[in-house]
Amino acid sequence: MQIVETTNEGLKRAYTLTITAKDIDAKIDAEVKKVAPQVRMPGFRPGKVPANLVRKMHGDALHADVLNTTVRESVDGLIKDKKLRPALQPKVEMADGYEQGKDAELTVEVEVLPEIEAPSVEGLKLEKLTVPVSDEQMNEALERIASGQKSYKDAAKTKKAADGDQLIIDFVGSIDGEEFEGGKAEDAPLVIGSGQFIPGFEEQLTGVKTGDEKTITVTFPEDYPAEHLAGKDAQFAVTVKQVKVETESKIDDEFAKGLGLESLDKLKELIRGQIEQESAGLTRTQMKRQLLDKLAADHDFDVPPTMVEAEFEQIWNQLQAEAAKEEDPEAALKEIEAEKDDYKRIAERRVRLGLLLSEIGQANGVEITQQEMQMLIQQAAQQYRPEDRERFVEYVRSEPMAQAQLRAPLYEDKVVDFLFDKAEVTEREVTREELEAAIEAEEEAEADKAKKPAAKKKAPAKKAAAKKSDDKKDADEKPAAKKAPAKKAPAKKAAAKKADDADAKPAAKKAPAKKAPAKKAAAKKTAAKKDS
Repeated sequence: MQIVETTNEGLKRAYTLTITAKDIDAKIDAEVKKVAPQVRMPGFRPGKVPANLVRKMHGDALHADVLNTTVRESVDGLIKDKKLRPALQPKVEMADGYEQGKDAELTVEVEVLPEIEAPSVEGLKLEKLTVPVSDEQMNEALERIASGQKSYKDAAKTKKAADGDQLIIDFVGSIDGEEFEGGKAEDAPLVIGSGQFIPGFEEQLTGVKTGDEKTITVTFPEDYPAEHLAGKDAQFAVTVKQVKVETESKIDDEFAKGLGLESLDKLKELIRGQIEQESAGLTRTQMKRQLLDKLAADHDFDVPPTMVEAEFEQIWNQLQAEAAKEEDPEAALKEIEAEKDDYKRIAERRVRLGLLLSEIGQANGVEITQQEMQMLIQQAAQQYRPEDRERFVEYVRSEPMAQAQLRAPLYEDKVVDFLFDKAEVTEREVTREELEAAIEAEEEAEADKAKKPAAKKKAPAKKAAAKKSDDKKDADEKPAAKKAPAKKAPAKKAAAKKADDADAKPAAKKAPAKKAPAKKAAAKKTAAKKDS
């Protein structure tokens, strides 16, 4: 195989590979010898079909298989020989005019990862904001549970039903005097004001008493799931069998047992654990943002354009999907369009942080075990139909970049945890509100930075030539995004956040990760920053 380098500019490389017809023909001969013993042909004993006849019968198919295999092996050999670290899958094209019996000429274009030295992990200082579980939080949680476990008792027969009361009713529905399927029930519980039935149904039962019979008329919504009922007027003959009033739930051991727990203390223990877990997630988000901001402030270098473009497309698709859900989609789209450049800078920051995290991880022995990888593959396979899962598993096992994409989120978590362990961490107790405010403040700061690109700082280069590529984050992992707690935001903000919240996707062969919603001001910047 002949190799000629045609481009070597920045992170871009291009080569022309020539695979001789002689090499291709020799490999076809080898394949013929391999398959000949299995070929069956009238007039010949099994395994005795002449090689020239085998080649004549199956030559085209063998040629196609050999050519595909040879091209793949040649590109893999090029990458290995030139010590290239592709940022994404190389682009390979066959020169026009190729036909069997001629040399095969390929053009290979590839964008490589930059060469940088791993940032120092010494001297890192982080503040950890923690939220102790208060008695007020515990009581509020218990009250919420109790309110969701409402119980009712029979009311006096003279009691007129009001909002919040429960009715036990029989009903029969009809349209134009004809009963319709699904319009009949007995002993159906209905809480007035719950919105459980179609609009107008519950309201017309306000004031009824036990034993009353009433015919009500309602109109099914135009978008009602059952098409034969959508938009139709219907009459319901209702018999009120019992009016019930809500009873106060006493939060005690019996209440806990009704939830399947041993005692009230066990219930409180469970609630405390849930609150602590939720607060720990917010604390991690806030700490990770600090960490990423410190890395971003100290490193600025060229990153592979195709990786940035892929990351931006991920962000942009999220933004557009969220904008489409807004009351005024056109206005929402116009708003994000005006800030497109900001999101491109977010994508660039996201890739750069991913490369840095990946480099730190590799330099410090952070790895994903085979067992963890198998678990990731099996989990991902569950999204496919049972009959397609094995094929998906085989594909991932044979495709390094697919593996890298699956590995990215877990790898990111491991690198972040490694840095947390290395950092000097000071703890400070705050309220839940103060912790959320701190996260939102970081998001807003990131949004401002996205508008004004900071002056470039260079990461130490391994070689002079790596100066531009200062960022070598291994193509193997793109730490994926995490989420930030947040309040619901408009499309632009929510989607942006999903994008920014993934700020650190370890780069390379991975696809951008997803992320969580944040606040509008922060959304822009956070659109790429997963922090959790």
